[in-house]
Amino acid sequence: MANDMEHDGQRAETAPETDVKPEARAEDNAVALASLITERDELKDRVLRTLAEMENLRRRTEREVADARTYAVTNFARDMLNAADNIRRALESVPAEAASTAEGPLKALIDGIELTERDLAKTLERHGVKLIEPQGQRFDPNRHQAMFEVPNAEVPNGTVVQVMQSGYVIGDRVLRPALVGVAKGGPKAAANPADAA
Repeated sequence: MANDMEHDGQRAETAPETDVKPEARAEDNAVALASLITERDELKDRVLRTLAEMENLRRRTEREVADARTYAVTNFARDMLNAADNIRRALESVPAEAASTAEGPLKALIDGIELTERDLAKTLERHGVKLIEPQGQRFDPNRHQAMFEVPNAEVPNGTVVQVMQSGYVIGDRVLRPALVGVAKGGPKAAANPADAA
């Protein structure tokens, strides 16, 4: 009898399931496959979005690093412009006749101040700080600050005719606008081809 039970147990284990029909099994497999395909597509979309976000982050970081490199000296350069202005004022305070006929220690002092001014300008330029030279150019409110208007019929209206203080740019940004006097009353300035585009 024990053998019969054992024999029945084996029969129960090895007996094929006759309750599940092949159509139902195929339908279950199709549902599982559709579920797996949907999950795969969602994961693929998530991976592609993550890759795009990482690429955007990499580009933004590169741009920020480049800006940091270009504009890192902005505050220091702005402070150095005061020193450059004072050197220029010192040179302008010496009368032209006295400067041209100077000898000995006075000539050495003037030459030393001029050399210092040139060296400071080269150093600023090496670090991306450039002088704005607006004399004779059309007034640009992004780079110039108008201090006064000068009646002048000989030059086009809106032309810079006098520079009170030099301006500077660092990279594409204005570090300090040039303080200028602008012509008024002359003929209208010709349209700038770059402005029309």
